[in-house]
Amino acid sequence: MKIRFQADADLSENIVWAVRRAEPLIDFQKANEANLHGLGDDIVLALAASENRILISHDRRTMPFHFGEFIQQQNSPGVFIVRKRFEMPKVVEAIVLVWSASEAEEWINNISVLPFPSTTE
Repeated sequence: MKIRFQADADLSENIVWAVRRAEPLIDFQKANEANLHGLGDDIVLALAASENRILISHDRRTMPFHFGEFIQQQNSPGVFIVRKRFEMPKVVEAIVLVWSASEAEEWINNISVLPFPSTTE
């Protein structure tokens, strides 16, 4: 199945815009399109899971904990955490790469940090 993404309320909308511009076929829903503002992590995870969307967030502080709790109860399509200090081209490239080179099933119950570490870093 093709990957679909959900932006968390804290994710920079510039990322969504840049990904959509780089690859218009990617299904990447903004937080306001899903009415996520003001909702707790557990509810956001449940809504993303109900639509089979990988959640993309900047929340490194609480999301990993809530994700761990969530997958004890049910499966998650996955979570990507984007570092607060990010280089837009690298993040966009990573999201497009994930979308183009993998299937949704490969990310179930996984949490990863974007952009992926380089072997030269």
